[in-house]
This record gives sequence, structure tokens and C-alpha cells, in this order.
Amino acid sequence: MDLGVCIAAKIDDIDHGVLAEQLGYSDLWVADSQLLWSDCYATMALLADRTSKIGIGTGVAVAGTRAAAVTAAAHATINQIAPGRVFCGIGTGNTAMRIMGRRPLTIAGFDRYLSELRRLMDGLPALVASGSAIDSEPVEIRHLMPDAGFVSFEPRIPIHVSAFGPRAMGLAVRHGDGLVTSVPPHPGAIRKMWDRLEQAGELEGRRVDPESFPTATLTTICVLQPGETSSSERVREYTGAFAIAAMHYQYEQWREAGYPEQKAPFPLWEEYVAMLEAVDPSKLNQRIHLGHNCWVIPEEERFVTPELIERTCIIGSPAQIASQIADLERAGLGQIMLLPPLAVRDHVLREVAADVMPLLN
Repeated sequence: MDLGVCIAAKIDDIDHGVLAEQLGYSDLWVADSQLLWSDCYATMALLADRTSKIGIGTGVAVAGTRAAAVTAAAHATINQIAPGRVFCGIGTGNTAMRIMGRRPLTIAGFDRYLSELRRLMDGLPALVASGSAIDSEPVEIRHLMPDAGFVSFEPRIPIHVSAFGPRAMGLAVRHGDGLVTSVPPHPGAIRKMWDRLEQAGELEGRRVDPESFPTATLTTICVLQPGETSSSERVREYTGAFAIAAMHYQYEQWREAGYPEQKAPFPLWEEYVAMLEAVDPSKLNQRIHLGHNCWVIPEEERFVTPELIERTCIIGSPAQIASQIADLERAGLGQIMLLPPLAVRDHVLREVAADVMPLLN
């Protein structure tokens, strides 16, 4: 099992990525959200310059905010600095688009985008829409000077498609080299994910398996101290930002799809919904994701319950965590991406590297 690190891009804190490489983590997934964090590609360029072995990629880039040609050129630029270490995680923009008051890219739009991106990322010509209309006349484009040192399409840059539902997973199988998601870190959830991927593979005429089609899920890890439980303040500090972000995402899904009769997905769900429903609707897009994956705002502290933490994060003694990771690997997961909160993220990486990594096969 690979352990990677997801970085909420912060341009003046490149040392965090350097530390991840020194501690033996496999990849840096640099998050892309233009109204939350620093620009992901500027951050990746600095990381590429300061490191020598660790993989560097978007975790994940947002298809709806940049044309496919821009995304391809950005990755190929980093590939010129760190050849063979660059990968592209790409998604529809579950957070980044909604913060702007817009919906994520549709499945049809994402399908077209991925088709364009793969060819452009390979340095090949691609037919792209010539205007904003879905039925606009396509025009062929390509990078005009790929051999002049501006970009590098070799070694080939793998694309990991971000997907949750069956249709999006179908696009991952159709266009991608792997899947990146945020499936809860439990074997049953991973097996359900693979059921969907295998069904998509049958429809696409492509055989997918854990060896040929790597998968990664986003979570965080907290190593419990002797006698400590998931209700301790330290555990809340180490896991709360990730746990509450799961509620942010679930609320967006509930609000857009409308599931008033659905069983509450998390503890205190009705109170959480009531809190957000009291916000001025014209400002709600600016409110939902405050602190997103960096810290927990005071108003949301009470929603970070032990049950929420246990459902979204990996916690336990070193031996218990190693056992959980082994179970996830047997279920078909290839990589765990750690996203600890900003204030303690170096501590989390060090603890996991010291206490858990030596127990992994």
C-alpha cells in the first residue's frame, strides 16, 4: 500500500512536501481550488524544484475552470522540471465550482474534456469545441513547439480521474489510468467501489484490476496514544478538519439532489442542515466550505463527533492502523492520501512515518 499526501496548496510552505519525501511518502497530490488555496501549479513547480523522487500531481485539477489545453500544458511544464514524476488527477470540481456558485461539470462535458485532455497530454492533436456552445464546430489544436523545451510530454503523464458515482467511474475506466476518490476508508466501501469499476470495465470492454488500474482514496490518519480514544481533544485536532469536510460535501449533495426522506448520513445531521439553511442563500456558497480541510470553524466544532471521525478517518494504535491498511489493500485499494489539518500536518506525517510505516509490508 502506498501512502501519499494531499496538500492544500500553500505557496510559502513547500517544506511540507519536502518533509513528505524525506519521510518516504510516495506522492504529493496538490489540491486545486482557486478560492481556497494557493495556485496548484505554482506550488507544484516549487515542489518539483525542491524534491527529487516523490511523485507530484494535481489532487485534483478542476476541469471546469481551465480548458483542456491549459491543464495539459501546465502538467507538461512541471514534467519538464521533474520528468517521470508528474501525474494528473482531474475532476469535475465538487468544491471549487460550487464555491463560485456554479455546478460541477456535467458527465457529458467531463467525457468530452477527458477525451481532449488525454490526446493533448500525449502531445497529439485534439478536436475541441471552438466556442462555448456544446454544438459549436470543433477545431483541431495541438502544442506547436513541444520540442523547444517549453514543455515535456515524455515520459507519459498518467491521468487519474476523480469519480464517486457509477457514471463518473465509467469515464475513469474509459479515459483514465487510475481512479482517485474519497471513498470512506473501510473494506466494504472499497469493495463496492471495485464492483462499480468492474461493471464499468465490462461496458467499456476494458479489464480493470488493482494491478493495472491504481486507486487512491482521500482520508487522514491519527495514531492513538496509549489509553486515548476518538473523543480526545488531540484526535479532534488531528482529524476534525477532514471529518467536517465530509459533511460539507454531503450537504452539497443533499441540497442539490434533494433527499429529505433519506436516512441522516452523519450524526447531528438535522442540526447541521438547520444551521446552514439559516444562512442568507445568496451567501451560502461562500459559507459552506469555510476552513475546508484546513481547520474547523468554531460554529462547526460540535459536529465533529467520535462517530464522524471513525467513519471518515483511520484511527487506532499503530498495529490497529497497519491492520486496517492491510484490509484496505486486500479489498483492492492502492493508495491512501493523507490530508491532515494545516496546524498539525507535519506532526501527522512524522507520527505515521515513525509508528505505522515500519509495520506495513
